[in-house]
Amino acid sequence: MITDFVKILLPAAIAFFVGIGMTPFVAKFLYANKMWKKKSGKVDLEGKNTPLFNQLHKDRDTNTPRMGGVIIWGSVLATILITAILAKLFPNEMTGKLDFLSREQTWLPLFALVAASLLGLIDDWLQVRGSSDHISGGLSLKKRMLVVLLIGFIGAFWFYYNLGVSAVGIPFGTSIDLGILFVPFFMLIMFGLFSGAVIDGIDGLAGGVMAIIFSSYGWIAFFQQQIDLAAFCATIVGATLAFLWFNIPPARFYMSETGILGLIITLAVVAFMTDDLVGGHGVSALLLIALPLLVTSFSVVVQVLSKKFRNGKKVFLIAPLHHHFEAIGWPAYKVTMRYWVLGMVFAMLGIILALIKV
Repeated sequence: MITDFVKILLPAAIAFFVGIGMTPFVAKFLYANKMWKKKSGKVDLEGKNTPLFNQLHKDRDTNTPRMGGVIIWGSVLATILITAILAKLFPNEMTGKLDFLSREQTWLPLFALVAASLLGLIDDWLQVRGSSDHISGGLSLKKRMLVVLLIGFIGAFWFYYNLGVSAVGIPFGTSIDLGILFVPFFMLIMFGLFSGAVIDGIDGLAGGVMAIIFSSYGWIAFFQQQIDLAAFCATIVGATLAFLWFNIPPARFYMSETGILGLIITLAVVAFMTDDLVGGHGVSALLLIALPLLVTSFSVVVQVLSKKFRNGKKVFLIAPLHHHFEAIGWPAYKVTMRYWVLGMVFAMLGIILALIKV
């Protein structure tokens, strides 16, 4: 038990200090190369300007670099390398346990983290290096969606054919066997979480929420005796906290696509790793643990549908939801901390839901 806790908590601490240590070098590069948007603001899904949002954020997007998310996945990769080297150079029971990279539990979530983070990095690069005559740049939404669906297909293929998983755990019951339909279901869940990337819009918001979510799944994996997966989740938490140290207002840099996409796509894989594969309900628990993401994404859907079918009338002053609260006068720090508080409460309930047995 004690060695399991060390295996989980020590990599998290290593990732935190690695992230803190690499930040000055990353920040120097980002500022020296002016890795920020040329114009503040954004356009909506229809390509139209968003004047209220642009007014609120007119001084935020420029002069603050994007790509801060490299701190997160860079720290995770460095920590995996450090623990593997320690196990090789100083072979003993403790260092051997520290190496948490395993085919059964962490290969697939690590692949998801790297693939989605690189996709986000490409998008960020295109945004900051795009024409200064455009507010929005980067990869089109359609291209990002296609790549996310491709990652989802690879993940679903691995679960279905390599791990033999075709069912989803149901709380207060056993499971539902989807057969080959498991593949599109997996892709649908990943795509739904992908829409939650819109939560990255206020200093500290996405970092805090994602740290809470991965902490929750770390606990779930631990109680399911998936110690390597728990260590992986804890490492992501440690790396995210290092990023958050510099993202608390005023942000030194933004997480942007390379950070939020990597975290959200990895979350989908982790949820399935803690589901029927080990007799749990990790996917159902997403409804509670990831509620801040889902509600924020849903607010965008509601806004779009309202404008389409109600002659342009809006439900929210601005969508996503956190910007609506800003528009009605809440300070950004109040929005962020209330998201954190509610995220913690629903995470506790989600952990119970994921582990309950009847």
